[in-house]
Amino acid sequence: MHITPTLDLRSDPIELTAALIDIPSESRDEMVIADAVETALRAQVPHLEVLRHGNRVLARTDLGRPSRVILAGHLDTVPIADNVPGRREPDGPEGDVLHGCGTVDMKSGDAVFLHLIASTDPTDLTHDVTLVFYDCEEITADANGLGFVERELPDWLRGDVAILGEPTAAQIEAGCQGTLRVRLSASGVRSHSARSWMGDNAVHKLSRVLAALTAYTPRDVDIDGCVYREGLSAVRIDGGVAGNVIPDAASVDVNFRFAPDRSVEQAIDHVRDVFAGPVGDGSVTLEVTDAAPGALPGLGDPAAAQLVSAAGGRFRAKYGWTDVSRFSALGIPAVNLGPGDPNLAHRRDERVPVAQITEVADILRRYLSGTA
Repeated sequence: MHITPTLDLRSDPIELTAALIDIPSESRDEMVIADAVETALRAQVPHLEVLRHGNRVLARTDLGRPSRVILAGHLDTVPIADNVPGRREPDGPEGDVLHGCGTVDMKSGDAVFLHLIASTDPTDLTHDVTLVFYDCEEITADANGLGFVERELPDWLRGDVAILGEPTAAQIEAGCQGTLRVRLSASGVRSHSARSWMGDNAVHKLSRVLAALTAYTPRDVDIDGCVYREGLSAVRIDGGVAGNVIPDAASVDVNFRFAPDRSVEQAIDHVRDVFAGPVGDGSVTLEVTDAAPGALPGLGDPAAAQLVSAAGGRFRAKYGWTDVSRFSALGIPAVNLGPGDPNLAHRRDERVPVAQITEVADILRRYLSGTA
């Protein structure tokens, strides 16, 4: 048994953020925060349909509006690093700052969504709204709660535009890059290093792979005014037995962050072309170890264009992969929009300027009420 914390959804979203921070919710341990969110939504927003699914909390309006906006955010955080409970402190020219685990990634975004649905009169909404709060985003993809919703409750992910509350410093970050990981491996013959000619050095066979990476020139791709820069990078290298042994096995892991105009299949073909020499002559093998598609920005869609207008026309490309990709695969334009600098996510000194929480709440209030 546990005591469910009380959340006041109509309180200022800054205070609501602080309350969410003080509920520990590391991945796979989201039950308490999910209970708190569910209880508050049922008690304080009676016009919502609310559904609990594991440690996922779903809610939606049914107002008969011509369009539906999905507001989605994960409830989990990375492991706490002596930064719960949170604290609020002045921080010079930026004004007050909230410190604590999840301030950036992404309890401030969750707080904005909860505050807006509770404090906005339903008659002022020009869109129907679906809220999706989910678990296990910070760990392996197979545990991601949004994936469970997609597979088991697909009706809850139907909408005209989706907004992920991931940290963007209060600026729309549209779409996302795809990601591909491959392992290039070489084999050889082990021998004593004093008789190196008796062996066949597997590490040396990777030299052409590293040369191809060094010579690689990434693309810059402009899609709907969002410029995505690709990157092909070695992220891990393994090999070696001992200081006096010629290694008989070596590998390098390569990560390709690709613009969303490429499919996963096209990304794989591109990486194979880059390493065609060493792979083609048999000196190394290439294995795909992980892949996820990107998401097109979709800013030309009318619902997304209205959001850009509400944000004062400010938008940029999203570098990195987020769950907007899942919505894009469903044919739903999706963007990232939330308080906080993404570079501060997961840090011991994670923090968010409170002014950004207010700014995002104002942007989304204008958008949902059609006053942009």
